[in-house]
Amino acid sequence: MAKSNYTEDSIKSLDWKDHIRLRPGMYIGKLGDGSSPDDGIYILLKEVIDNCIDEFVMGNGKRVDVTIREGIVTVRDFGRGIPLGKVIDCVSKHNRCVKEKPKLQNSSAARWRKTRR
Repeated sequence: MAKSNYTEDSIKSLDWKDHIRLRPGMYIGKLGDGSSPDDGIYILLKEVIDNCIDEFVMGNGKRVDVTIREGIVTVRDFGRGIPLGKVIDCVSKHNRCVKEKPKLQNSSAARWRKTRR
């Protein structure tokens, strides 16, 4: 086996945006093509639906609509949405959107995590 020249120059540091763009599987699981239930697209869809359920359970939405038509999934929760002054932060910065912590203890995501232990 040939020796490789492994030095400090061999390690590349990425800013958070480049890291997510180049390594999405670290955040959403395997990328896949949508043919397997553990493909990343389903993880993202589950997160969106969990958020809708949380909005509804916390009394901030009257209904949740999920539509599947010709392979396209549309989800709408009629909840609070993102306050206008924070939209840019929430959609362009890593780890910026957090709901009220005390109410999240009984969120759908928290309940799901408890069942996975």
